[in-house]
Amino acid sequence: MYRIQGATGEWEVVIGLEVHAQVVSNSKLFSGAATAFGAEPNAQVSLVDAAMPGMLPVPNRECIRQAVRTGMAIDASINKWSRFDRKNYFYADLPQGYQISQLYHPLVGEGHLDILVEEKGAPDDKNPDQVKRIGIERIHVEQDAGKLMHDQHPTMSYVDLNRSGVALMEIVSRPDMRSPAEAGAYVRKLRAILRYVGSCDGNMEEGSMRADVNVSVRKPGDEFGTRTETKNVNSVRFVMAAIEHEARRQVDLIEDGGTVVQETRLFDPDSGTTRSMRSKEDAHDYRYFPDPDLLPLVLDDAFLDDCRASLPELPDAKRARYEGALGLSAYAAGVLTAEVETARWFEALVAAAAAKAGKDEAELARQASNWLISEFFGALNKLGKTLATSPVSPDQAAGLLALIADGTISGSIAKQVLEKMLESGDSANTIVEREGLKQESDTGAIDAAVAKVLADNADKVEQYRAGKEALFGFFVGQTMKAMQGKANPQVVNQAVRAQLG
Repeated sequence: MYRIQGATGEWEVVIGLEVHAQVVSNSKLFSGAATAFGAEPNAQVSLVDAAMPGMLPVPNRECIRQAVRTGMAIDASINKWSRFDRKNYFYADLPQGYQISQLYHPLVGEGHLDILVEEKGAPDDKNPDQVKRIGIERIHVEQDAGKLMHDQHPTMSYVDLNRSGVALMEIVSRPDMRSPAEAGAYVRKLRAILRYVGSCDGNMEEGSMRADVNVSVRKPGDEFGTRTETKNVNSVRFVMAAIEHEARRQVDLIEDGGTVVQETRLFDPDSGTTRSMRSKEDAHDYRYFPDPDLLPLVLDDAFLDDCRASLPELPDAKRARYEGALGLSAYAAGVLTAEVETARWFEALVAAAAAKAGKDEAELARQASNWLISEFFGALNKLGKTLATSPVSPDQAAGLLALIADGTISGSIAKQVLEKMLESGDSANTIVEREGLKQESDTGAIDAAVAKVLADNADKVEQYRAGKEALFGFFVGQTMKAMQGKANPQVVNQAVRAQLG
């Protein structure tokens, strides 16, 4: 259980997150302007985005659909009737002088997300005590603001409106998290679900997913304390670091006789600290009122049925299937389902391997998962590559596994072949044939190699026969070394055992 140690004893941290996720769509929430990342400043701005007089917003059906599908993925209630409101405030990158959002009647109501937290001393990941349910209060749809660019001129800030009007889902959690680890697990799980659904790409480094972190502290069992909100934190690691620092700051402040004030703060990733930005506004400060240019959203059953039918198999269901139907360990299933790209790659690998071997996928899933996690991920990481940038396809990887399975190459040779595949992009068959790496199963050649090893180590043979059986592995290793790792290990074991008598 996570606690902060203060001069007056233990303190509990209370955490809620507001995650802003950019909706995957070709155009903005209320205009036809493009949403592609990385465009030249102000190259994707319509008259609506620039708030030219007389321009009227028109809701983008795809943005609404993506938000509904996201709500369904977290078992949330979908409100068939919702409404847009104007949130009024002035900022240089907000041309209208207001943001179109949803305060009173959001599109998506209450839902939840189950996380698996691995704290120090926690039980294994099959223990239900590690699973914690985090309540989600709402998901509302709103338009993003533009962006101020402070590094283009020595005395002025420039305004880029490319992001203005881009559709966001604001996913608001309940204050149910009690440690930085829980908050980190929540963000990772939410990002995975968004990527599975395809409603947000989850690229926090590009700003398409960012979190506002609400933190307060209290003595265990007391009422909630005054919270602060740290804005626009753009990585899981920074979310956890911001919580660590802000909770410690609040405890020290209270114990020194000070008072926590409700305010908005910013996180500095270089120093790992938060600093005050402005006093925290309440809803009435923004003078919310229904947007007069937009009719309420009314969803029919056919639209909702289409959204539900379009959902893929989600991480929790996929993980359960991997453990149940495929017989994978809880650890392997967790690793392979953590990201949708990993799950897709694994399933393509298993399907290709099964097709090549003429076997059922379930028979090969465990071998494929072990190889992928223990060998392939490590080899990619060493080269600074990911599955997305891997020069080896699932079909090529299945070809390598087939050569191991039929005894053409040994496990040690397979590692060499994989390195060459990653360097060249050639198939395993091509590399094995070109470099003469086929495993030697000729009993005559192996018997001769074993005989020489035993003759060269006559003293160790005597020790083995006198009862030092651990030397058996030495003889096998020396034989494999003599045959440059190309001998079939099973045949070598049999030959050594036979000649030792």
